[in-house]
Formats: sequence, C-alpha cells, structure tokens
Amino acid sequence: MTQIHQNIPLRQYNSLGIDAVARYFATFTSVDELGELIENNPITGINPLILGGGSNILFKDHVKGLVLKNNIPGLDIIKEDTNHVYIKAGAGENWHGFVQYCLQRNLAGVENLSLIPGCVGASPMQNIGAYGVEIREVFEELEAWHLHDKKVHVFSANDCGFGYRESVFKGKYRNQYVILSVTYRLNKNPRFNTSYGAIEQELERMGVQQVSIQAISQAVINIRTSKLPDPAKIGNAGSFFKNPSVAVKVYEKLKDKFPGIVGYPNTDGTVKLAAGWLIEQSGWKGYRRGDAGVHEKQALVLVNHGSASGKDIYDLSEDVMKSVHAKFGVHLEREVNVV
Repeated sequence: MTQIHQNIPLRQYNSLGIDAVARYFATFTSVDELGELIENNPITGINPLILGGGSNILFKDHVKGLVLKNNIPGLDIIKEDTNHVYIKAGAGENWHGFVQYCLQRNLAGVENLSLIPGCVGASPMQNIGAYGVEIREVFEELEAWHLHDKKVHVFSANDCGFGYRESVFKGKYRNQYVILSVTYRLNKNPRFNTSYGAIEQELERMGVQQVSIQAISQAVINIRTSKLPDPAKIGNAGSFFKNPSVAVKVYEKLKDKFPGIVGYPNTDGTVKLAAGWLIEQSGWKGYRRGDAGVHEKQALVLVNHGSASGKDIYDLSEDVMKSVHAKFGVHLEREVNVV
C-alpha cells in the first residue's frame, strides 16, 4: 500500500519556495496508486490537491487536506504517419526533459517552449505558451482520471476548451480530474517560428547560419535565462500575471496617453498588452517588501528572496494589480494558481 505521510514541508515542492506544510502527503506513479490513495484519503469529503512540478502555484497557507504529487513517468512513441510522430508522455515527466526528447529525435513543434518549468501534466491545464507557440498547436489528446466516478476519460483538443493560459481543467472541471498522460503530435518537417520576441536577434547573435529547431531552442533558453530568475537561486513561479487583452478602442486611447505601451493584435480583434510593461511603468520593477519582491529584470515575475510567506506574495500581487488598474484602467489576472 502506498504510504500517506503527515505534516510534510512543501518548500521543495513549489518553485516560489513557500514554507507551507501539508497535513497529509503522498506520491503516485500510476493510476492504480492514485486510486488507492483516494480510497484511503484521511480527509473525507474534500478532494486532494494534485501537485505537479509546483512551478505555477502559490500556497497562501498550510494545506489542511491531502496533497498528492503526480510522478507518473513515461515517454513513448505510439504511432507515426507521413508528417507526424505521436508521443505519449506521463504527466509526471519534466516538461523541458520532454522538449529535449523531441529535439534529440529532430521532431518539431515544442522548441519555442524550451525551459518552461514544471511537468507535462500542467501543459494542457495551463495551455502553456511562449514565443508565439501554445501547447494546443501540438496537442493530440490526454487521459485524465475523474476523482468521483473513478474512471479514465480521454479528452480531445476540443474537449479541453483551450484559451489563453486556460482550459476546462482550470475552469469548468477544476479539481475534478487528475491528468495521467498527454499525447502530442510532433512534426517531422519543421515550420520555424522565429518572429516573436527576440528570437531572430538572438539567433543572429549566436552566429546561426542555418536555422534549426535545436538552434531555436537554444536561443529561447538564452533569452529566458537572461530575463528570468532561476528558481534554484531565488524563489519564483515565472510569469505571475497573464498579459491582459483590451478592445482596440481602449488600446488606442491608452496609446495616445502612453505612447510607449506594448500591444500585440489577437486573432479575435482585441489587443494583448504586455503586463510586465504595465507593472514596470507603475513603479514596481525591483521593488522589495521584506522578502517578497518584484524581479529587478522582469516586472512580470514576483520573487521570494528567502522567507516570504504565501500571504506576503499574495498581498504584494494585490497591490500591484490595484496600482496598474489605478494608472491604466486595466485589470490584471494572476497566472499562478492560488491555494
């Protein structure tokens, strides 16, 4: 029987380095172990908290219930056709490890998503994205275990309801499913995406003569490393806020008042604003309150300088959001999951 431990510190299980404690804690590596742990949940009537890489979570307080760490392994090529190779990955696999697995086999589609922290299981939950690419572009299907009917369900891309950093697992089906595996559709013939951000400039700086998915991956790694802090050195959850979208008319008014404002057109006709720019212009870049702070190089990232509590980080995020709204009339939304 898989053992359930008591009063386990969660600092090593969340990239913000918050000193929360789980009243009950266990790990699982298969759906059978998961079912067994659910059956033996010491807290009846309350769903367990499922933890992946812990890179997108803020513990506001200690967790009074059961925390289950998803460690389901596996990277398997399950089929291929003329243009694609389909890889089934266990939800507990490290995301960047999966990206490297694809690069080693010259399979394209996830190179722009290099070095994103966390595990495979969170990729469809968040519809993770970076440098002009989102996970839905290579997503085939996933398997998820329903906490109540205790059955495995298969979700297509349409079933997942993907949006900007959104899916049904963050909304409609929040806390109802545990993602077990994700199958991705990788491309044998790459379509390079280098126009977003500073990728082209970085490739040039690297002296790349012929673009490849490996070169794009390295460029993304270089950019991310230069802009974002290493969670092993300073606690952070990457981008703490989503980039907000506004109507074109709102954007034009803002541009008249703030000529330097950064905006990108969305396919739905709205304009996506750079949350980091809004936060920086509101005076928060490099700000520190005790051990809670805003990163000195990237205002989109909130950091724990050592012993900040989850409430310290949360309260700082509230003040940032209020400040941005007061200056620009724009509502920011947290990207991290607050527990």
